[in-house]
Amino acid sequence: MFLTISTSGTAALPATDLGFLLHKHPDKAQTFSTSYGTAHVFYPEADAERCTAALLLEVDTVALVRRGKGKGRGGAPDAALAQYVNDRPYAASSLLAVALSAVFSSALRGVCNARPERAVAPLPLRVEVPALPARGGPELVRRLFEPLGWAVTAEPVALDTEFPEWGDSRYVRLVLESEALTLAEALRHLYVLLPVLDDAKHYWVSSEEVDKLLRAGEGWLPTHPEQKLITSRYLSRRWSLTRQAMERLELVRLAEADDSEVESIDNAVEEESEAEEKPTPLAVQRREAIVAALREAGAARVLDLGCGQGQLVHELLKDARFTEVVGVDVSVRALTIASRRLKLDRMAERQAARVKLFQGSLAYTDNRLKGYDAAVLSEVIEHLDLPRLPALEYAVFGHARPRTVLVTTPNVEYNVRWETLPAGHVRHGDHRFEWTRAEFRAWARAVAERHGYEIAFGPVGPDDPEVGPPTQMAVFHRNDTEKEAKAA
Repeated sequence: MFLTISTSGTAALPATDLGFLLHKHPDKAQTFSTSYGTAHVFYPEADAERCTAALLLEVDTVALVRRGKGKGRGGAPDAALAQYVNDRPYAASSLLAVALSAVFSSALRGVCNARPERAVAPLPLRVEVPALPARGGPELVRRLFEPLGWAVTAEPVALDTEFPEWGDSRYVRLVLESEALTLAEALRHLYVLLPVLDDAKHYWVSSEEVDKLLRAGEGWLPTHPEQKLITSRYLSRRWSLTRQAMERLELVRLAEADDSEVESIDNAVEEESEAEEKPTPLAVQRREAIVAALREAGAARVLDLGCGQGQLVHELLKDARFTEVVGVDVSVRALTIASRRLKLDRMAERQAARVKLFQGSLAYTDNRLKGYDAAVLSEVIEHLDLPRLPALEYAVFGHARPRTVLVTTPNVEYNVRWETLPAGHVRHGDHRFEWTRAEFRAWARAVAERHGYEIAFGPVGPDDPEVGPPTQMAVFHRNDTEKEAKAA
């Protein structure tokens, strides 16, 4: 994927100020890692009269398949093939928009301490995208960009120059020119409209995307004649998110027309929302259920296996009855973040003595895990490939053998209740599987029988009468009756 941004200048206002505005020096070629590949920024030309900055995104196609959409059950063979045979590494799309945001984040916000007067002033700009998917053709490209002050050239790309009778492809060569826009405005237009024209985002669209859209669309989207199309496509046609965004955009438009603040226009809605109790996030409900189960079990020394960034460890440390809390994770990066969030380096000595973090893999036995009252596997098992589950099972239930083990995992039956989750998809790109209630209970009962545990099941979150709760939990208690009988 390739995009260039050019400007012209004079001796008094040199074009090379573009480097200050983008926070990228014209004399250097720089490389940045992104979630889906490597972004390169370089300057094909840079002098006082003309300066061009180029963004080249090399897409890691394997990472794109692993982290992108299309995982989970129910995938058709042609859909699976499309994950590998597509235009994503070559044509500008949401991947390039995300790279723009990551590489030019300060420029997007209009921040430039070195040249603040240039950051807020219109520039003579030329933007070129050699290959841009345009679902709607050149006409839609003009309808999107021209109202924003751009002179638009959208040349259709032929399917095959050797066979002109085949007609044009859905791609265009895009050139945008303007002398009335700031660089920040230009970047925000591209950030929103590149994925809108492609009409296919590479990641799961959540409610956070509404805030991103409104931030990037500030000053132009509320009055754009294609506002509804832009909003719907940007939010991947999620009707609930689109409605939410449209309502907020209408408030902005009314406030601007009335020369007042949005809050004063929306005060009635705000009062109503304050009166309503906000639903507790599922992650919070899950931690509350786990802590309650640990208290009921009388556990004092607790293992958080697969602790991630330490949210549960932090919650357990609030309760003095948990005298020792140990977080274990295979990811050093996650443990580093957990340590920073827990503020271990500034924690009081007495409190610090209650907590430990160490690296370990749950696929192997580890003597450090022995002797604890309880172990928690919260949203862990679904991240393992099914053939590796027996190794985890033995490491925890057969070798470490804590008195109590808590396991939580998503209930795949509940997925139909998530508005933003496409049918057949799992909740997270790294989930190797998600079980029904029957599948989870069958696995848990077999584990309990093999290793001498009694088991109880409970819901986490609202227990839907048709599809059950969003999270299912199993509480294993070690059966020591035989051992006690021998001791007697």
